[in-house]
Parts: sequence; structure tokens; C-alpha cells
Amino acid sequence: MRRSCCRRAVLLALLVAPAAAQTAPEALPRVQLPEPEVDENASPAAFLNAARGAIAAGRVGEAMEALERAESRALIRSVRPSRAGEASRQPLVQIIAEARAKLADGDRMGALEAIERATATEANEPQ
Repeated sequence: MRRSCCRRAVLLALLVAPAAAQTAPEALPRVQLPEPEVDENASPAAFLNAARGAIAAGRVGEAMEALERAESRALIRSVRPSRAGEASRQPLVQIIAEARAKLADGDRMGALEAIERATATEANEPQ
């Protein structure tokens, strides 16, 4: 009798688990990061400078937003649609992504160092 109950419980769990896994999770609240005080159409360098200043002032959210915008401005590439999902191999984009990752990990000094390298790389790229 006991084995029969256990088997039924296991069978029921196996049948119910997939249905439970398919239920949509509640939407997470969208967090709006503070916007850097930079013109929307500014160059990546302007956003990198804003990120540097925000980190120095302890405004990590604003710095992250500035880095995201710098990365967006730096993404200037032409690729086949089938390869659009692949990460960019542009050095500037990769360094900015590194700065974002370091900042997300709480490594402010590492983020500042990456921002310095990104600024130097951006200055050397052809316009």
C-alpha cells in the first residue's frame, strides 16, 4: 500500500511539474537607470567621460547607463542578418563591455581602467 502511494505521488509530481514550469513568471519591475547629462547624439567619448565622472561621484547606476549608451554609439558595423546575433569584435565595443562587467561586479577601479583604455581606443579610431 505504501509503495503504491509513493508511486502515485511520484507519477503525479512528474505529470504536474511540466505544467507548473510552463506558467509565466510574474514580470519583474523595470528599473530606470539615471540618465547621464550628455546629449543623446553625443559620441562614445562623451558617454565614457560621463561614466568616469559618475563613478567618481559614486553614481553607479548613471555610470552603467552612460557605458551602455557609449557601447550603443560604438556599435557601427555592417553584418549579414544571419550573423546579427553574434557579439561585435570591435575593440572599442569589447573594452566598453569589459567596463560594464567590472562595474556590475562592483570593481570600480577596474571599470575606470577599462574606461581609460576605451577612451584611448576611441581616440585612435578613424572617424
